[in-house]
Amino acid sequence: MKISANGIDINYVIEGEGPWLTMSHSLACNLHMWDEEAKRLSRRYKVLRYDTRGHGGSAAPAGAYTLELLADDLHALLQALGVQSTHFVGLSMGGMIGQTYALKYPGMFKSLALCDTASRYPAEAAGVWVDRIKTVEEQGMEPMVAPTLERWFTASYRKAHPEVVDKVAAMIRTTPVPGFVGCCHAIPKINLTARLAEIRCPAVVIVGKDDPGTPVAMAEDIHRAMPGSELVVIPSAAHLSNLEQPGAFNQALADFLDKAGK
Repeated sequence: MKISANGIDINYVIEGEGPWLTMSHSLACNLHMWDEEAKRLSRRYKVLRYDTRGHGGSAAPAGAYTLELLADDLHALLQALGVQSTHFVGLSMGGMIGQTYALKYPGMFKSLALCDTASRYPAEAAGVWVDRIKTVEEQGMEPMVAPTLERWFTASYRKAHPEVVDKVAAMIRTTPVPGFVGCCHAIPKINLTARLAEIRCPAVVIVGKDDPGTPVAMAEDIHRAMPGSELVVIPSAAHLSNLEQPGAFNQALADFLDKAGK
């Protein structure tokens, strides 16, 4: 379904009944990244998945995006749907949107699950994002597919589960160039570590032990900056830990949500 929010059309899916739970995906993915989690969680929650600006079925306007803009998109979507409070699960860019949102709209999140994400990047990382923007603007998304899959999944998983890897490859390949570029302007500018103590809702930080893009050290930074938060490191998982180790990921998330309450 689509709804107009914050000046753009946002594609979303709602499943199940119960307390609201919102899920936000990685860069170059879409709401289908959460298909299996939504099936499980919709037995107990009213699960909202949506395509971030520039991804999937949502609008992909040209220009540089900011994380605050992406948080405002989410807020407008929640308002349009009449959501007054929600649990939130975000992975990678989704986790960055979650942090930004929790600080800008305090009190909206009942709980916050930050998965394979970062609260800041070193200054020297900026060049990587500039290079990605240049490549995609000149050649399209295809050059991003293979190197991204290498970062997102361990080599053994890529070999053993080609069907999952192919599904993610299709998401990357079909991400609109303006959307990818817009988000690549936003992501490296995140710098929220010093403010995370302001977030008052229950929080868990989940990370794949073998994640090279947002490594365990970044998850530990977030965990240390959020008093009372939990940290879960998932063995044998790279960046998309929910797909590579769904059993361990879903158990960690379910245990956290049980403790966070309805």
